[in-house]
Amino acid sequence: MSFSISDDASSMLSAWISSQKRLQGPSMKKAPIFYRNLEEALDVRRLEQSFYTIAKNGWKEAGATDFCSNDILGLGSSAGTIPDHAPGAGGSRLLDGNYSYLEMVENEVAQFHGAEAGMIVGSGYEANGAIFLSIPRPGDAIVYDEFVHASTHDGIQHSSAMVSKSFRHNDVLDFQSVLEALVVEQPLIAQGKRSVLVAVESIYSMDGDLCPLREFVEVAKDIFPRGNCQFVVDEAHSNGVIGPHGKGFVSELGLENEVAIRLHTFGKALGSSGAIILGNKTLKAALVNFGRSIIYTTAPSFITVAGIRSGYNLLKSGKTQAAQDQIQHLVQHFFTLLTAHPVFEIATRRGVFSIPLAIDWESRYIHTHIVPIWIKDRKSYWLFFHLLLARLSVFPVEYPTVPQGAGRVRIVFHGSNTEAQVERLVDAIFEWTEEMLSIKEKGDQGLPSAAQNVYARMAEE
Repeated sequence: MSFSISDDASSMLSAWISSQKRLQGPSMKKAPIFYRNLEEALDVRRLEQSFYTIAKNGWKEAGATDFCSNDILGLGSSAGTIPDHAPGAGGSRLLDGNYSYLEMVENEVAQFHGAEAGMIVGSGYEANGAIFLSIPRPGDAIVYDEFVHASTHDGIQHSSAMVSKSFRHNDVLDFQSVLEALVVEQPLIAQGKRSVLVAVESIYSMDGDLCPLREFVEVAKDIFPRGNCQFVVDEAHSNGVIGPHGKGFVSELGLENEVAIRLHTFGKALGSSGAIILGNKTLKAALVNFGRSIIYTTAPSFITVAGIRSGYNLLKSGKTQAAQDQIQHLVQHFFTLLTAHPVFEIATRRGVFSIPLAIDWESRYIHTHIVPIWIKDRKSYWLFFHLLLARLSVFPVEYPTVPQGAGRVRIVFHGSNTEAQVERLVDAIFEWTEEMLSIKEKGDQGLPSAAQNVYARMAEE
């Protein structure tokens, strides 16, 4: 049989052949061991001619007959559904699910955040799974804040790291102690032959506090001057909210070159779905080759990616800046009203509630949009009931989402909220607080009125 190879097919084959033959490890002598070890692992794939690449699938435009996609009924490629674009991806990124629009948006988002490369995935949970399954090499260690997201914990459990250790939440001294212990306990890490991956979040969703990232980076560089301690920063709750044009906390601090991996999600401030893993090209290649949740998952559809791009276009245009500024103003307004209320100190002292973020709030130059009110003995539901009946939507959070005995009501401020709404929220909080103080003064085990109302309705139903 004679073959007439189209230009698209020739280009696709040439890219694949080149990727299998070009070993990267030998040229990485001066690179940090973190990246060198990744490239050496990828070189094993290249030598076996099993190195996965993401390439443009030229057959779609070249008129080839489709016997490979998962678009079984043809609905994902239905002509006329979306002009110039198929609505469905048709498969994973490694089969036929890759397409030029997806690559373009990945590059745009990476450039926006000051990263070399990006990989869009289905969710933040999926992203953390891919990161910790793909990146740590045998002999590496993972060090993580005790309050990182559940998806990070699950990812760590499936990683190839030799050891994983937590440190106390946002505690710089404890973080330093854990790193120093690794130097003593792990000779290959101490010698700079293996790496430490540090997992933190920019904003912790249940506590609303910011990571002391600059201090962590300084400690890591001091203990590991060879550069074999690298950071993974989950920016799920800072994306679109903090930093210039909403670029996130890492960009706010100017630490883009100090953080190896960033995770930005799109399902919160950007009003879309999915997430992007940001890093360099070596990291992206490792994700493609070792990330099971990427290899075995259908690529994001055009509709999803278009929604992501729309959100970023708004960030770039500056149209979201007013909402960012409004959030900062409203949180400050909330703390001003809260701490000035005559019942605040009494309620704190009597243990009705605790609001850690209200302590020295004036000293912080930036505030997060999440403020939890800590309430003991599962009484967070009582405040939740009171606010809900006042037509104020919040949510209680209890164990196992947060530690035992650390229940709270989580308040999230939005750019669309108003001063009047915040004032109504504060008034309602202190209505409940005064009722709780009255119950405490009587020394009985009575219920506040909203809880009585809800429990009575439960009994009737």
